[in-house]
Amino acid sequence: MDFGQAIKTCLNKYATFSGRAQRSEYWYFFLFIIIVDIVASILDTAIFGDMSVLYLIATLALLLPSIAAGVRRLHDTDKSGWWLLLGLIPVVGAIVLIVFFCQRGTVGPNQFGPDPLQASISGAHMAGT
Repeated sequence: MDFGQAIKTCLNKYATFSGRAQRSEYWYFFLFIIIVDIVASILDTAIFGDMSVLYLIATLALLLPSIAAGVRRLHDTDKSGWWLLLGLIPVVGAIVLIVFFCQRGTVGPNQFGPDPLQASISGAHMAGT
């Protein structure tokens, strides 16, 4: 999955907490959020000075899709989405979640659905024929 596909997928599934998300989908969307936040901060400074209007709007707009993508990423590693609450524990929670998000997903179907990597490989193979 490339950068554009990941953004499109995550925004289309902005409130979908079921299913699985492959690593590239999650990390490309994470990068997209960082880029949007940086651009919003720069524009805020240029337009509004000290007020963070655009940054706040961007953060709120991307909050639900980022949570949904995180839950689907955890599902890919066969973990419940409730593990995302570890992020509320300063430092340690973030480190554990980064490790979980970097882990390879379960090969084949798991309790949360089919393997998204196999689905994308099958789709690419079908497109090539």
